[in-house]
Amino acid sequence: MSQNEARYTIRSLFVTALVTIIGTVLVLEASGSIKHSDNKDHMPVGDFQAIHITPGETFRMSPKASELHAACENGYLAVAADVDPSFRGILVDYKNRGVRCYRPSATAPAVVPQAEEPAQQEKPASDE
Repeated sequence: MSQNEARYTIRSLFVTALVTIIGTVLVLEASGSIKHSDNKDHMPVGDFQAIHITPGETFRMSPKASELHAACENGYLAVAADVDPSFRGILVDYKNRGVRCYRPSATAPAVVPQAEEPAQQEKPASDE
């Protein structure tokens, strides 16, 4: 193809592509198709994976520790940042269900009733 037959220059194609991208984003923004969350409390803290460990089998894990730690909050496992402990999130599974800190037992209640605790504390005092 000779120079006389070239209909569009590289510069005009580049400008057309750039205007098209900017125009598409503006139209999507104006129509409300692009969602912006104002509530930062419900944003994911991080993405986690579980490593299945079997007895006697080794697994690969980074030697560096993460900058997060776990804590139990109201019976559910929470992950918090080491540098800012107030930055905390509850760990949930893929169906948004909380991961418990304890293993529920069918025979024993998960929470000890308040009436039983004082009786257990008085018992050692009466033996003395």
